[in-house]
Amino acid sequence: MEIGQRLPDVLGKDQDGRLWKTEDLKGKKIVLYIYPRDSTPGCTNEACNLRDNYSRFLAEGYAVIGVSMQGAESHRKFIAKNNLPFPLIADVDGTLIKELGAYGEKKMYGRTTMGTLRMTFIADENGVITRIFGSGKVKVKEHASQILD
Repeated sequence: MEIGQRLPDVLGKDQDGRLWKTEDLKGKKIVLYIYPRDSTPGCTNEACNLRDNYSRFLAEGYAVIGVSMQGAESHRKFIAKNNLPFPLIADVDGTLIKELGAYGEKKMYGRTTMGTLRMTFIADENGVITRIFGSGKVKVKEHASQILD
């Protein structure tokens, strides 16, 4: 996906089985953040930074939604453990992640693997992407500031 394109119509089901569609969020700006895995250090830091600034997001008219390839049960535990106030989409087959272009080669510990890339898509009140924080550009402990400041 690129700036100027609309987010996909169907985002997927969250930890409670609720189906999220871009149309449901019309009138709100959207922070759609893609992260590799529940309960890993970087992903926890990112989620908690967004949580700690959630009232700012709401005050500025944003909806915040996380997406990873873990299932609903993993997401429920991650939400409970970290007191997250926003939904996490369980994209277990990677449909949305791949459609967004957030799946690809990753280098870790000297090895190259394929997996979910940490990316964030910001969309306007009509679901049109206005900004993208690409792989390697997300600062997990400062991500809310990257978006809001």
